[in-house]
Amino acid sequence: MNPAPHDPITSNQFSNIQSTNWGIIAPGRIARKFADDLRLVPGAKLHAVASTNLGRAEEFAKIYDVPHVFGKYEDIVKCPDLDVVYIATPHTGHCAATVMCLENGLPVLCEKAFAMNLAEAKLMTSSARKNGVFLMEALWTRFIPAVREVFNLLKNNEIGEVHTIRSSFGFHAPFDPEWRIFNKKLGGGSLLDVGVYPILLSNFVFGKPKTRDILAAATFTETGVDKDCAMIFKFDGGKLSILNSTISSNVPMIAQIFGKKGTITLHPRWHHTQKISISEFDDPNRTEIVRDLEFPYEGWGYSFEQIHVMECLQQNLKESPLVPLKFSEDLMATLDAVRGKIGLKYD
Repeated sequence: MNPAPHDPITSNQFSNIQSTNWGIIAPGRIARKFADDLRLVPGAKLHAVASTNLGRAEEFAKIYDVPHVFGKYEDIVKCPDLDVVYIATPHTGHCAATVMCLENGLPVLCEKAFAMNLAEAKLMTSSARKNGVFLMEALWTRFIPAVREVFNLLKNNEIGEVHTIRSSFGFHAPFDPEWRIFNKKLGGGSLLDVGVYPILLSNFVFGKPKTRDILAAATFTETGVDKDCAMIFKFDGGKLSILNSTISSNVPMIAQIFGKKGTITLHPRWHHTQKISISEFDDPNRTEIVRDLEFPYEGWGYSFEQIHVMECLQQNLKESPLVPLKFSEDLMATLDAVRGKIGLKYD
């Protein structure tokens, strides 16, 4: 098992965080949630927004009181006093927008899936390293308080050696061939949109699976993207990850981590859960003992990754110690391997 490192970020303590001016590229649905949560973080200021549609950017700016508005993505790099850019375009736009910002010295928090493939991901990470600029994939799940506690429990061997992970993520999406979810030209499908969540949990705990040890099958929409994807990852020592993603049905949003001494359950919706349960057995009677732990928070849950990015910038870090660039490359490599197994190809 390869548990994530101890979390050094004190996400509920804001006193030492310096003022940070944020910019947003592509003010869509997820960007609005992100902007909502920026309001919860003292010192965080939404300073600029850029869209390919100036009217959309102006509407967003009016709602969130953003002083600098741009009708082209590339114009945001000219914005004065901008500290970091959050990129919320469809997957197909991540690489170009990220590299553009990095080459102009702007730190980036880029939405997942990080890129369309490993080749793009490596372009992004190499640009960050070459230019000496901070870059992180927006894996907000890693910073949710309850999830951080799960990693602490694993580090402390609370449930013994982990042997199995079960995780599902999905919802019913009404079919619309032009919607990003179903549009192949925009990187649609369940795998890149929501399958990244079960895979990131597996990769955080077990590491990247070997391609030969990945089993996967999928069903497809008439637009040629996966609507259901089932995956099994095998690891040395008899360890397994059993994962699935779907955009065709509302599935139980639960994740479970099974160890030799007990089980950790992340309750719905597990990727930003506020409750976990630890089930242990009192040998020799095999009596189950269940402990519930709750971690309430305000907002959507994006504030914790926002705080982390701000602290990384304050410490002049070039990548996150909790979501390092190598992790994002490995995650993208895993997604590529699954796509190969199910026969999903993008233009």
